[in-house]
Order: sequence, then C-alpha cells, then structure tokens
Amino acid sequence: MFHKPLAFAFGALLATSAAAETAMPFALDWKFEGPSAPYFAAIDQGFFADADLSVEITPGKGSLDAIPKVATGAFPIGFADINSLVKFLDQNPGAPVTAVMMVYDKPPFAIVGRKSLGVMAPKDLEGRVLGAPPPDGAWAQFPIFATEAGIDTDKVTVEPVGFPTREPMLAEGKVAAVTGFSFSSFLNLVRLGVPEDDISTILMADHGVALYGNAIIVNTDFAAENPDAVKGFLGAVAKGWTSAIADPATAIESLMKRNPAADAALEERRLQLAIDANVVTDYTMANGMGDIDDTRFATSLEQMKMTYEFKADPDASAYFTDAYLPDGGFALK
Repeated sequence: MFHKPLAFAFGALLATSAAAETAMPFALDWKFEGPSAPYFAAIDQGFFADADLSVEITPGKGSLDAIPKVATGAFPIGFADINSLVKFLDQNPGAPVTAVMMVYDKPPFAIVGRKSLGVMAPKDLEGRVLGAPPPDGAWAQFPIFATEAGIDTDKVTVEPVGFPTREPMLAEGKVAAVTGFSFSSFLNLVRLGVPEDDISTILMADHGVALYGNAIIVNTDFAAENPDAVKGFLGAVAKGWTSAIADPATAIESLMKRNPAADAALEERRLQLAIDANVVTDYTMANGMGDIDDTRFATSLEQMKMTYEFKADPDASAYFTDAYLPDGGFALK
C-alpha cells in the first residue's frame, strides 16, 4: 500500500517573497536525450522564468522511477508513461499523482525490423524471429498489438534479448525484428551501419493500439495548493515544444549544455523522430497539444486488460485531468 512521507512539506518549494519564483524541480523518465531538449529550451529561452518558475531537471531511469518520485512528493512534477501510471494507481489507490498534459499523443511502442529479412508489415512477423527484452515497454504491449493487427502469435518465434544486444542482433540478422521505442531502436541500427532504407518502423499506434504515451504528471496535493504554478509550467512546456518543432537545432544546443558527451546530430534526429511520430499528429494538429480524447482513452483502458489484471475497475478520471490546460489545448502552430 502506498504511503506518503510524513515530513514532506510542499511549502518548502514555495518562494517566501511574492516577487520570487516558485521552485518546481522536474523529474524526467529517462536520460538527457533528444526528446528532452524542449524542456531545456524552455529554461534557456525564459519560458519558465516568464511564468515565475524556477525549474531544475533531473534525469530518470524509466517511468517506474519517475512516478513514485512525484507520488511521494519528492518532486512536484514529472514525465512518465501514462500506462505505467494507470497500473501504479491501481496498485496504490489514492496516491496523490495524476497526468495533466499528454505529450506523446502516439506512444513510441514499435516493431523495428529489416526489410531485407522480410519484415515490412505486422503479419510479416509470422514465421520469423522477434527479439524482445522482457522488461521492454513495447514488448509489454505486444499482445494488444498482435490481437489488433491479426497476428498469429503461435507463428512468431520470440527470442528474449538484453537491451544492449537487441539492435546488434538485428543488425547481424540473428533476429528479423525487435520490439522497442521507435526513435531509439531506429537510430541505434543506423549507428550500427544498417542502411536506413532497409529499416522498417511499425508503430503499434498505427495498427489498432489505442494507448497513449508519456505525459506530464503532478503531485495532486501540490497542484491543489499551486494551480497557477502548474498551469504556468504546462504553458512553458508547450512553448518549449513549439520552439523545438520550429527550430530543433537550437533546442539541441540547450540539451548539449547539459549533456556535452552526446552526439548533437544524432540527438537532433532523435528529437525530430519523436516530433514526427509521437507529438505532431493529426489529433494534436486539429485539437491542440495536451488534452486527450475520452473515447480513445476508454478504449485504451479496455485494451490494457489484455495484458494487466486490474484490482479495481479502472477510473479514467483518476489518471488524467484537463483542469490545468487551456480550452482547446496548446496550438502547435
């Protein structure tokens, strides 16, 4: 059962002067890579400061790392996979955490294959070997994808692989495809020398998987006490993303200040892949960034039942609120 720490006081995060900035440390779900550049751009371009916020960004080790940080109050705000959040709240009912802004309208869950090995469409996995790391987020959704895409899983040979060996095995032809995040596995293969025109990226979201991806999450106790700070934070994040969409290279300059060992060109490509596949979608162009479609979310919760046994009936209102978003979301152009 979830327990909040007794000694955490959100007042410590608040400035003592009306003119001072509110401190909002931000917990990422992963390392400082291309898709995190918009948040650093929001710092460097003054978007958080314009909202009277002081933001320090901390890397993470996955959504299962970021969610408890926010739920316990160690961080007031974070970035995590909403599907992992749904499961966390099912296992920890009443935990003070919820999603407030969808960022990856399409999740990056993908099958990445080699065309030369016969993988160009979902059904092509039948009769071939699929490499899948057991803890992989994309592999966790494979049963949903297989059902929706009409794949006979009895005809797919699944080879458990480690994260470090996943793309090398595909590059060497030891497997015909792997599960992974679209913007990561693709670039890892390119770096290993696989010709780009030989790589097929099959997004699960394009084949019936209704799941959403990563969202901004908040500690609900903090948000209730500081609604304007949360609204200001989301507005600054949206400006960071629209700036990065318009000028990815400048956003990557902000990333490189925090991760100088990174390959700037590679991370710019990773950011662009995330923009094109996960952030700028038909839905977000028509409806703005940040909000979700209630019908699609209800469908996603039903699909989750294929891979997860809920302890209680899922309650969509516990997992996402649009209370801190502007009407119509944030325009991407």
